[in-house]
Amino acid sequence: MPDLAVIVVTWNVRELALNALNSLYADLDGHGPAQTQVYVVDNASSDETVSAVASAFPQVHLIASDHNLGFGGANNLALRAIGFGSQPSDQLPRAVYLLNPDTLTQPGATCMLFDALMREPCLGLVGARLDYGDGRFQHSSFRFPGLQQLWVEFFPTPGRLYESSFNGRYPRHLYDSAQSFAIDFPLGATMMLRREVIEQTGGFDEGYFMYCEEIDWAWRIHDAGWEVKCVPAARVTHLEGQSTGQVRPQSVINLWRSRLRLYDQHYPAWKAGIARWMIRLGMERRLRALRQDNALPADQRAALLAAYAEVQGMARRRGA
Repeated sequence: MPDLAVIVVTWNVRELALNALNSLYADLDGHGPAQTQVYVVDNASSDETVSAVASAFPQVHLIASDHNLGFGGANNLALRAIGFGSQPSDQLPRAVYLLNPDTLTQPGATCMLFDALMREPCLGLVGARLDYGDGRFQHSSFRFPGLQQLWVEFFPTPGRLYESSFNGRYPRHLYDSAQSFAIDFPLGATMMLRREVIEQTGGFDEGYFMYCEEIDWAWRIHDAGWEVKCVPAARVTHLEGQSTGQVRPQSVINLWRSRLRLYDQHYPAWKAGIARWMIRLGMERRLRALRQDNALPADQRAALLAAYAEVQGMARRRGA
């Protein structure tokens, strides 16, 4: 069996995916673990991603889903194809690397993550340092979301707190060091997991169709007694943010549905109740501001108003 299995999930990102795979294979050629297999799961793309990947990378294990499984569901499909849940441990790779299709792997990054993970038996999950496509630094590791992050989301907050631990960030100087550092969870763009962690915790919770699924899994990994770290020497370019910045109403609903699920699963009841109250209050502030904002076209504003109102309603109903 391979030392490492890499999983890339795609959905209508043909060119990004081809570039991501090019950079990954360039890194693996002479730098990566000796035995690596790459899996691509396509979530029913309509942009010919499947045929393009099959043509350019015939060595890839390509899985074409006939419908969109979401990020977690597609990764779980690949994990089952690799053999998790059906094969004995000695028939499984030592680690699995979940890599976003909007990434460019820098030389040596994959091996650095693998070596860091294998070096410490108590380490269950690692993530890379991320930079935006224009070279700007991106926070790639975070503390688990608390009530203070909800405050920052909705209410006036001193600017100095946005980049601080109050808002779940780790100090910038840690990313400039060659030393790995302990974190709560890495951004889902790069997640490398030890085989035993996947066997013990069972993969993504598919109740999260979109957003927060990596936070939930990392939380369960911590609860199972494993450590999680960022490996800043492993650098990956993350092209997130190149698409339009327009807020999509369905994305608003998906995001807050996942956040509410996360709070209900990982907060004590009293804390989840406070979180729901803060969300209702915060959405009311957004509704009031949007009603007075004439910059958006009427149809877009109406759709956003409906989305904010729906989130308010979800926050009133536990288990929504």
